[in-house]
This record gives sequence, C-alpha cells and structure tokens, in this order.
Amino acid sequence: MENWHLLSWTTFLPLVGAALILAIRGDDQAVVARNARNVALLTSVVTFIVSLLIMVVFDPTQGGFQLKETARWMPGFGGAAGIGYAMGVDGISVWFVLLSTFLTPLCILSSVGAVEKRVKEYMVAFLVLETMMVGMFCALDLILFYLFFEAVLIPMYLIIGVWGGARRVYAAYKFFLYTLLGSVLMLVAMLAMYFEAGTTDIPSLMLHTFPIHLQTWLWLAFFASFAVKVPMWPVHTWLPDAHVEAPTAGSVILAGVLLKMGAYGFIRFSIPMLPVASADFTPLIYTLFIVAVIYTSLVALVQEDMKKLIAYSSIAHMGYVTAGLFSANPQGVEGALFQMLSHGVVSAALFLCVGVVYDRMHTREIARYGGLVDRMPRYALVFMIFTMASVGLPGTAGFVGEFLVLMGLFQSNTWVSAFAATGLVLGCTYMLYLYRRVIFGKLEREDLFSILDINAREIAIFAPLIAVTIWIGVYPSTVLGPMHASVDKLLHDYQAAQAAAHNLSIADR
Repeated sequence: MENWHLLSWTTFLPLVGAALILAIRGDDQAVVARNARNVALLTSVVTFIVSLLIMVVFDPTQGGFQLKETARWMPGFGGAAGIGYAMGVDGISVWFVLLSTFLTPLCILSSVGAVEKRVKEYMVAFLVLETMMVGMFCALDLILFYLFFEAVLIPMYLIIGVWGGARRVYAAYKFFLYTLLGSVLMLVAMLAMYFEAGTTDIPSLMLHTFPIHLQTWLWLAFFASFAVKVPMWPVHTWLPDAHVEAPTAGSVILAGVLLKMGAYGFIRFSIPMLPVASADFTPLIYTLFIVAVIYTSLVALVQEDMKKLIAYSSIAHMGYVTAGLFSANPQGVEGALFQMLSHGVVSAALFLCVGVVYDRMHTREIARYGGLVDRMPRYALVFMIFTMASVGLPGTAGFVGEFLVLMGLFQSNTWVSAFAATGLVLGCTYMLYLYRRVIFGKLEREDLFSILDINAREIAIFAPLIAVTIWIGVYPSTVLGPMHASVDKLLHDYQAAQAAAHNLSIADR
C-alpha cells in the first residue's frame, strides 16, 4: 500500500471531482445544482476514505517523514536534485490532512439550502480549496509548499467575495491583501534559504545550520506571513470581517483549517530550521500571546454578532497554540498540536451552529434570539456540547489541548502560564454569555414561535463532530500517540541546535 501514492490521490482527487462538475450541463439549473452537489459530496467522501488509508499504513513509531513521493519537476533549479514534486507526512502533518478531508464533506453538506446561486462554481471552489489545503500539509519541497500555501487564497477569496454577505467584497479584499503581503516576505526568505543551503528540499533544510545573523532576518520574514495566517495580534483584524461576511461553510473551513496554516508554518519552518532565532524571539511570542488572549477575550464580551464573537474566540484559542509551540517542551508542543485539531473541530461546529439559526431567521444578532431551548431542544443540546468543549470542559477535546499547553507554559515561564489561565476564565465568560442569551431566557419574539429544530441532514453533520470531540477528549492518546515520535525528534534537533550555538558563542569569546 505504500506504493499506492496515497498522498497524491488524497491531494488531487478533489480536482477530478471539480472537473466532473465543470462538465455538467443542462437547461434546468435546479438539476445542474443538485448534480453538482452530489458529485462534490461523493468526491469529498471518497477523498476522506482515501485519507483514512494513510493512517492504516502510517507507522507511529517513526519520527521522520513517511509515504514519500518524489518526481522530477524543475531539474535545472533547486540544487543537484532540482526543484521537485515531493510529498510526505509525519506524525504532525498527517492529522491536518485528515482534518481537511474530514471537514470538507461536512461543509458541502451544510451548503444544501444555504447556497442557491452559482452552485456549480461554489462546489468547484470548495474542491479546489481542499486540494490546496491537503497539498500544503503534504509538501516536502519549499517551492511546492509555497504554491499550495498561496493558492489556498484564491478559492477562499472567491467563496467570501461571491457568496458572502453584504460587505463581502471589502472582507474578501482585506483577507487577500493581509495574507498576501506577509507571504511576499516569506518568498524572499525562501529564496535566501535556497541560495544559502543550495536546495529546496524541506527535510534537508531542517538539517542545515543557517548562520545566526541570517536566522534573525529569515525568522522575521516567516513570522510576517505566519502571524497573519494564525492570526496573531495585532494583524488579526481581517479575521472577524472575513468570518462575518463568509457563508457558513466558508467560516467552517476558514476556522477549521486555514487558521492552522500559520501555526503549521511555525512548526515546519521557524522552529526546526531557525532554532536560535526562535529561542531569541520567544519572549516576543509570549508578549503578543498575553495581549491577544486578554484583549480579544474582552472584545468578544461586547460583541452582538454571534459569528464575530466566535471569531474573536478563535484568535484567543490560536494564541494558546503559538505560545505552546514556542514553549519548546513536549507538553507544550503536543498540547499546541492537539489544540489545533480540537479548535479545528469545535470552532467549525460552532460556526455550523450559528449557520443553523441564520438559515432560519437570517440574522446573527444575539439580541434577536432567546429561549430557543423551548422550540429547539436538540439544537440546544448540540450547541451546549460545543460550547462546553470551547471552554475546555474535562471530557471534551478542548480540555486536553489547553491543559497540556498550560503545563508546557508553566515549565517555560510561570508568569505566562498565569496570564494564560486568566484567558481561560475570560473564555468561559463570553461563551457562556453567548449560550445563555441565545438558548435560555423567555421566548418572547413572535417570529421565533415557529422556528424548527435541527433536521436529519443537520444531525448527520453534527453527529461526527460530536463523536470526534468526545472521543479525543476521553481518549486523547488516539491523537497524541502518533505525534510522540515526530515531536521528540523535533525537540531533540531544536535542543541540539541550541547547544551547538551556545558552544559556538563560548568559543568566539
């Protein structure tokens, strides 16, 4: 099975589905739309099944890259081997491949009834987006990674700009310009790395020792791109606008996968390739994290739009991810990775919860709701599960990641861990405030008297999300087990580089 090119199949199967959708013709637009949805859903489900086969053959005891696929692409560039098509996964990236393929069919299923115009093009955009996301997590060549990393912007820009809300064009432009500006600096850094190391092969670059003075500039260039993608304070302002204006499925994939791209960049490039600079800039990361987790939590408390509140909560939760990654100890790094997966599932589910009531009432204002438990008891239960997971209730996925990150931060810096704990209290405050205002209270508005509870299609969407949230919350070793070897290798190389730089500085004296 190792020679079955599972990574390439998982990456490019959605493009096959997109091509089939483009070939659909007909005079009846309703039939064309239904056929496009069916092809997109079938393609995404098959892609998810193929991605599960990756886990079947994946060896969790190995810390390096597995299931490697290579092919000559640009032999005249990129060192002796040339710039090549190189794919592979380790215990870190394999989970984000699964997360991408898991959420995509749920997004397509949630779009039934929510998206009525240009359905064929909408489904094509989502399948192309899936290819770019999976390809980015599998890429083992610098240039290939950059192409996938940047190509993600195009379908997401279209999803927001064409199928979004009233201010969709403004939000799409802001999203595109923010992320593109940082990525230009990352491209310059990648060129500098190629000229310094003589290769674009990512595993080879991880073993290369870059000069300390160059590491600082490279780290800052990568930081400019990855910090926007996370997003970190103060370059986070594009996210609330993008979430508010994006269609529900767009918000799901934006929060579930796209926000993980920045953190993945930190752990794939900044920390292993530029270890000395990463250690030097850790205080900066901690400072931005403390400001973000407190500031964005306070801003979330005064929001009147449900989507905007959850968007600000995402900024705070992703702050724990960046802080955990730079704590540079097993608990912090594994907690950050677990938090990325947990947030990917829970935040996606919360946006779907908002989408349920928005499809019925066409408003996201918190004040327009209240007492929904009387009319929508099943919805109230589902919303409660994901609210509790978001605040880190033990037994849910949200608890494990935050607990491990706090352990890692306490070992690294006790003051930072104290501020992080403050952020958890604020997180409970705004999420419980949202739940109380929407679900409890007296049912007073007449237009809510006839609102319908979640239907069978919506139950089918939420059921796998609930199962994953509770399963990895109760049995976290399902996720943490395959991570151990890769995280241990990462930290071993990181600490060895730190020791070598320290010995070099002593010798220079």
